[in-house]
Amino acid sequence: MRLVVTGGSGFIGTNLMDSHIASGIPLLNLDWNPPLDPGQNKWWKEIDLMDIPAMKAALTEFNPTHIVHLAARTDTDELVDVDAYRQNHEGTRILLDIVRTLPQMERIVVTSTQFVCEAGYQPKHDLDFKPFTVYGESKRRMEMITRDAALDCAWCIIRPTTIWGPWSLRYRDVMFKVMRKGLYFHPGKKKVVRSYGYVGNVVWQINRMLSVPREVMDGQVFYVGDQPIDLKVWVEAVSKALVGKPVRYIPGWFIRMVALGGDVLKFMHIPFPITSGRYRSMTSDYITPMDKTIERLGEAPFSMEQGIAETVKWYDGGSEKIIPHEKKDVRISSVTA
Repeated sequence: MRLVVTGGSGFIGTNLMDSHIASGIPLLNLDWNPPLDPGQNKWWKEIDLMDIPAMKAALTEFNPTHIVHLAARTDTDELVDVDAYRQNHEGTRILLDIVRTLPQMERIVVTSTQFVCEAGYQPKHDLDFKPFTVYGESKRRMEMITRDAALDCAWCIIRPTTIWGPWSLRYRDVMFKVMRKGLYFHPGKKKVVRSYGYVGNVVWQINRMLSVPREVMDGQVFYVGDQPIDLKVWVEAVSKALVGKPVRYIPGWFIRMVALGGDVLKFMHIPFPITSGRYRSMTSDYITPMDKTIERLGEAPFSMEQGIAETVKWYDGGSEKIIPHEKKDVRISSVTA
């Protein structure tokens, strides 16, 4: 295997790269950001996914047999202009155009998102979409571009659920930091079922897609993560590991008021742990179908408790030194030759 990971400098990518570095296989991370883990710098090539000549040169020179395409803009900050996420769909088109010219290509895993369907909507089939953000729409377009690419190699699409684990700066900077300071309050005790996933299990699932027989994964859409869980169970387990205490609960209406204040601060570019979006995430069911993933790939190996232990170990092991990547706007900085 000769493996290229696009977006290998990000959260999932850092964990995926780590899983292959020890094996000694030829490995390349294509990303316009440096790796979160400086120890992975030797496998990194700085590149803009939208730079066609640079992408073609890098992929032709490396001549991969397998690609995991993670590179994307993943926030939901932009509310109107889908062109702000152009690297998601048009960048994928560029990549797949090049993939068709690579002589040794065997398979590619292309990353979408659970947000191609809004919370509460259960898709009836793989082409049943209901995106509720322009980010989700950009990924819907990306899925259709992948299907229309007429690839000779095997391909599949993954839709990550809410993923957590080591190298997640979102959880480091919001939930974990707040919880460690004793400032975390959960909104009410209502059961909220959500699809979460420990990143170690997601990496295991991706690696299974790279190795199972072609007929198991070719042309399929897989949600990746763990089975849906009552959010309180996960939050309580994290609290026990981080602070050794149970979670404190507060009426939902009060958190809702705080979240509205957080929206104002966010508009003023002042960081605040609770916004309306975060409140909805904590109080709404978001269940994604995991049965096909488990049926075709098997049960992922890590328990929730193991994942939390590894995440807390990483958090306490110098994670505060990691500098987040700056968000870049392709409408300003992208090369589109």
